[in-house]
Amino acid sequence: MDSLIGKVAVVTGATSGIGVDVARAFVAEGANVVLAGRRRELGEALAGELGPAASFTATDVSDEGAVAALLDLTVERHGRLDVLVNNAGSPSQLGSIEDVDAAAFRAAHEVNLMGALYGIKHATGHLRRQGSGGSIINMASITGTRAVYAGVAYSTSKAALISLSQWAAAELGSYGIRVNCISPGFVTTGRFGKAAGVAEETAQARLSALEAYAREQARSLQALPRPGFGPDVAGAAVYLAGDASAYVTGHDLVVDGGLSLGQPLEAMVRLRDAMAAIYLS
Repeated sequence: MDSLIGKVAVVTGATSGIGVDVARAFVAEGANVVLAGRRRELGEALAGELGPAASFTATDVSDEGAVAALLDLTVERHGRLDVLVNNAGSPSQLGSIEDVDAAAFRAAHEVNLMGALYGIKHATGHLRRQGSGGSIINMASITGTRAVYAGVAYSTSKAALISLSQWAAAELGSYGIRVNCISPGFVTTGRFGKAAGVAEETAQARLSALEAYAREQARSLQALPRPGFGPDVAGAAVYLAGDASAYVTGHDLVVDGGLSLGQPLEAMVRLRDAMAAIYLS
C-alpha cells in the first residue's frame, strides 16, 4: 500500500470498466487522481466516492484540444503530473473484413490510438519540464498481437498502440519518461456487451451472468481457470506507475491468465481422447 504517495495521475476512460478499478487502486495507493471520461454524471459520482484525492474532468480523447486541456488543468490544479494512463477505448464488433465500415473503423482508431497519441504528445512537455521523469501507461490488448479475439478495427488499433508505446519509450527515455503498455486478455466488463451491439448500461446490468459464463469458458481456454477482472489489470497499472518499475520501459505487460499461451493441457487431453474415440468407433 501507499506506493504512489505524492504522485499525480490522470486516468482516461475512468467512468467504467478497467478505468474505474485503476482509479480506485491509484487512490488507495496514495495518488491524487484526475478522472477523465465523456460521461460527466458517472465520473463525478466516482470522484465523490473516492474522496478528496479524486476529481473528474469531462474529456473526449478523440479531441486533441480536449486532451491538452485535461493535462494543462491537471498541472494547474496539482502543480505537477507523474502518471498518465491512456485507458479510454472503443470496442468494435466481430465480422468479416468485407463488411468493415470505414467510418466505424476510423472512429475506433480515433479513440484507441489517436487518443493515446494525443495523451503522450501533450504529457511529454509537462514531464520533460518537470525534469523528474514520469510514467505513461497505454491500455493495449492481447488482440493487438493475436487475430480474431476482437473486431478488426479494435485489434489493429491495439497493435498500433503497442508499436506506439515502444516508439515513444525509445524516444522519451532520455528524459527519464517511461512508456509501457498493458495487454489484458479475457477481462469481464460491460465492454463485451457493447462489442456485441448491446447498450453498455444493459451489458453492465447483466455483468454477473457474463462472469458466470466466462468462468465456465475460461477452464478450456487458458492456463488460469477463471476470467480476469478489473483489479487484476489495476494491479499491473500500479506496478508500472510506481518506483518498483523504475527500470522498465517499452514493455507490453500481458495480463491474460495465460490465454495467449494456448489451450491448457486438460483441454488438449479431452481433444485427444475425442479424436482417439473416432478411430475406435
